Amino acid sequence: MAATLKSLKLLRYRALCSPSACGAARSVSYWNVSSKQHGGQDPPEHISLCHSAKKVKNICSTFSSRRILTTSSACPGLEFSKTSSSKASTLQLDSPRATRVDEEDVEVFDSFANTRVFLQLRPEYRVHSYNACETSQLLSVSESELILHKVTVYQNKLQAQVIVDYLCKLSSLPAEQHPVLLRSTTFALLCQLSVKKIQLFDTQDLINVLKAFVILGIPHSHSMLDVYETKCCHQVWEMSMDQLLLVADLWRYLGRKVPRFLNIFSSYLNLHWKDLSLSQLVHLIYVIGENRQVSQDLMQKLESLILKYIDLINLEEVGTICLGFFKSKTSLSEFVMRKIGDLACANMQHLSSHALVNIVKMFRFTHVDHINFMKQLGEIAPQRIPSLGVQGVMHLTLYCSALRFLDEGVMNAVAASLPPRVAHCRSKDVAKILWSFGTLNYKPPNAEEFYSSLINEIHRKMPEFNQYPEHLPTCLLGLAFSEYFPVELIDFALSPGFVGLAQERTKFNLIKELYTLDGTVGIECPDYRGNRLSTHLQQEGSEFLWNLAEKDMNSKPEFLETLFLLETMLGGPQYVKHHMILPHTRSSDLEVQLDVNLKPLPFNREATPAENVATLRLKHVGVSLTDDLMNQLLKGKARGHFQGKTESEPGQQPMELENKAAVPLGGFLCNVADKSGAMEMAGLCPSACMQTPGMKLAIQFTNRNQYCYGSRDLLGLHSMKRRQLARLGYRVVELSYWEWFPLLKRTRLEKLAFLHEKVFTSAL
Repeated sequence: MAATLKSLKLLRYRALCSPSACGAARSVSYWNVSSKQHGGQDPPEHISLCHSAKKVKNICSTFSSRRILTTSSACPGLEFSKTSSSKASTLQLDSPRATRVDEEDVEVFDSFANTRVFLQLRPEYRVHSYNACETSQLLSVSESELILHKVTVYQNKLQAQVIVDYLCKLSSLPAEQHPVLLRSTTFALLCQLSVKKIQLFDTQDLINVLKAFVILGIPHSHSMLDVYETKCCHQVWEMSMDQLLLVADLWRYLGRKVPRFLNIFSSYLNLHWKDLSLSQLVHLIYVIGENRQVSQDLMQKLESLILKYIDLINLEEVGTICLGFFKSKTSLSEFVMRKIGDLACANMQHLSSHALVNIVKMFRFTHVDHINFMKQLGEIAPQRIPSLGVQGVMHLTLYCSALRFLDEGVMNAVAASLPPRVAHCRSKDVAKILWSFGTLNYKPPNAEEFYSSLINEIHRKMPEFNQYPEHLPTCLLGLAFSEYFPVELIDFALSPGFVGLAQERTKFNLIKELYTLDGTVGIECPDYRGNRLSTHLQQEGSEFLWNLAEKDMNSKPEFLETLFLLETMLGGPQYVKHHMILPHTRSSDLEVQLDVNLKPLPFNREATPAENVATLRLKHVGVSLTDDLMNQLLKGKARGHFQGKTESEPGQQPMELENKAAVPLGGFLCNVADKSGAMEMAGLCPSACMQTPGMKLAIQFTNRNQYCYGSRDLLGLHSMKRRQLARLGYRVVELSYWEWFPLLKRTRLEKLAFLHEKVFTSAL
C-alpha cells in the first residue's frame, strides 16, 4: 500500500508540476552556449510552487544565493513533495509557524518560492504571473520522437505557429525525459528554427515559448535568449500590462536579467502607472526588486499608489513591497513607513516571519523609528527567533543595531539560538551579528559560549573571508567593542597579504575599519606582537577620519558655540584644542590640560602665533562673576538676577576679548571686575607651554546617536573610545546632550557656569 501511494504521489506530481531547474539544465553539453557574460541571475534550484506548505513556512528567505537546497534527486521538488505534503493541512498562510521546528526545516528553504507566496493570495495574480503548477497533459516519449522526426524532415518548411506548437508539446514530456530532450541535436535545430521565425511570433506565441523554455530549464546564459529578449523589447508597446508582467515573471523564472526589456517596460510604466491595479502594483514591485533595476522617478509614482491601496493591502503583500523597495535600494518616505508600521502592529501575531523580516529590512534601510513597532517586535521576536533561519536572525539583529534599539529579550534569544546552528552562518551573518552585539555594547548571559562559537566559526570560514574580505574587519571590530581580541585573526587581518587582498577584491574602502582595528590593538593589547598597518596606511586612515570628523563638527552651530565658550572661559583658543586624541575612534575631542594646581595650560600652540602671545590682554567689562552668583546660577535661581545687567547694554556681550582671548578662570571663579584691562594674563609666557600637565581632560561633545535608543547607555564604539582614553591617562568629561542642549537656549553666563563646573569639578 505504501509503495502504491508513493508511486501515485510521484505520478500526480509529474502531471501537475514541471520543475524547471532540475539537473537537466546543467547536463546540456553540446549546446552552443554564448561565451558572452550575460547579466544572468542564478537559476532557481527549485521553482515548484505546488505544495502550499512550502510556501507558508514562516522561515526567512533572504539568502542571496538560491543554491541552498540540494538533494540526490534530479528534481529537488520530488524530494520536497514527500516531506511537506503531510504538513500542508496544519499550516495556515497568515499564522506563525508552529514552535516545533526541525533544524533542517529552519535552515534549508527555497528562497525563490518564499518570495512568491503573495502570488497565491489573490486570484488576480494568476492573470499576470507564471504558475508552475498548471495542469498539462503529459506527452509520451513516442509522440516526442514523432515531433522531432517531423522537425528533421521539414525543417525550414515549418510554419511559425507549428514551431511554437512543437515547443509547447515537447515541454509536456515527463520531467525525467527533459535531459534526454536537451541533449538532442534535433531539439537544438528546432530552437534555431524558432529564432529564424521569431519575427512572425505574436505576443501569445512569445509567451508560450518562454513558458516552454522555463519548464524545460533552458540555461539562462544561452545566446538564443538574447534574440528572445530583443523580440520582447519590440513587443512591449503591443502588450497589455498583464502580459508585460507575465513576460517579466517568465524571465525571472529563467534566471536571466533582461535590462533592455525592463528599460522599455519602465518607459511604458511612466505613461500607464496610474492604471495599475493592486495586484499589478505588488507584482511589479516584486519584479523590480528581483531585477534590481528601476528609475527613482518611477518608484516615487509607485509609492503614491501604495498610499492609494494601503487599506486594501494584506500583510504578506506589505512584506513583498518592502522587499522590492529594499532590493532596488529605493527608500520609502517616513509617512509611508509609519503607515506600514501601523499595519504590521495591528496584526503582528499573524504576520509571517518572512514578511516580518522584509519589513524590518525596510525600517533599517529608512532609519524610521516606529516606536510601537519596536515595542511589539521586542515582544514577538524572541518567540520567532528559534524558527527563523540564521539569515533572518541576522537581519533582526542588524535592525536593532542600526536603529540603536537594545531589547535584551531579543538579543538574549539570538545569543541562545545561534551556538547550536552556527555552522549554517555565512561569513556575512557572523560579521553582522558580531557587529550588532558590539555596536549595542551588550553581552548576553551566555556570552562565553556565544562568542567562542562565533570566533571558532570565523576560523572555519577563512576561505570564505578571503572571497569576501570586507566581513573580517567587521567581525573583529564587533569583537573589539565587546573586549574580545582573537590574536591570530587580528594578525591575519592586519597582514600585508590580507590588506592587499581587501583593497583588490572589494568595492568598499576598508582602510578606516582596518585603521580602527589597528589603533585599538595598539592600546588594548600591549603584549600583541603581530602584524600592524604600515605607517602610510595609518596616516591615510588618520587623515580620512579627521577630515570627516572636522567637516561634521564644524557644520554644527551648537558645537562651534561650545568651543567658543570654552575658549572664553579658559582664556583663549590656546587653552583648548579641537582634534582627535584617538583618530581611529572616528570622533573628535576637545582637549584641555591643567597643571597640578588645576590651572589651565596654554598647550595649543597652533591656536596663537608665538609673537602675539605677549600682547594678549583682558578687556574690562562690567559683569562680576562672584562665587555667590555662580552658586545661584548652578541652582537655577539666578536667571532674572543678571538678565537685567546683560540686557541693559544691548549689543554688548557679557565678555569681550582682544584677539579672542579671556582671562583663565582657573580652579576657582575670579571677579572679572576686579581685574584691570592691562593685567598680564597668567600662564601665557612661552615657558608655560612646556609645563607637564597635571591632568589631561578629553571633553566629549555627545549627541543622541552615540547612545542606545531611548537610553543613556553608550554604543560600543563610543564606550570603547572612553575605555581607551582612560588607558592613556585622560579624564573623560561628558557634555551630555540631555544636559547641554537645553542649556544652549539659556544665557551666556549660565552656559559658562555649567562648563566651569564640568571642567573643574571633574578634575577633582
